[in-house]
Amino acid sequence: MRNYDLSPLFRSAIGFDRLARMAEHAAANNGNAGYPPYNIELLGENRYRITMAVAGFGMSDLDITSEGEKLLVKGTRQEPNGERQYLHQGIAERSFERTFQLADHVTVTSANLEHGLLNIDLVREIPEAMKARKIAINNQDVIEQNTI
Repeated sequence: MRNYDLSPLFRSAIGFDRLARMAEHAAANNGNAGYPPYNIELLGENRYRITMAVAGFGMSDLDITSEGEKLLVKGTRQEPNGERQYLHQGIAERSFERTFQLADHVTVTSANLEHGLLNIDLVREIPEAMKARKIAINNQDVIEQNTI
């Protein structure tokens, strides 16, 4: 495991502490990188979808929480009744927790479970005050003529 010292970055840059937290989160989240499998799709300029393969989980077994810049998807499996004897067990039946780091102004709009796939739709809604706007260039000669 590699540890990176980002303190030189903080000496000359302001506001990049979030980048450091994201890097630490990515390094720490490698333990459950394969389960459950998921896709992240770009549906439009500001629309996204996370699709997770959650075979065997019902709606009551899944919990989705969005708090600030984090999206947490948790699946809790109930212990099966009785003892099972498998000759081959290829379907994972374990609980999971998957965290996604959301960018600024990205919110969850809907979630649905269909055919063992959990679809979570997201949209980035940039506030009007933060959108690019055209700035008019005033001509100093015109301003002086209007004031005379």
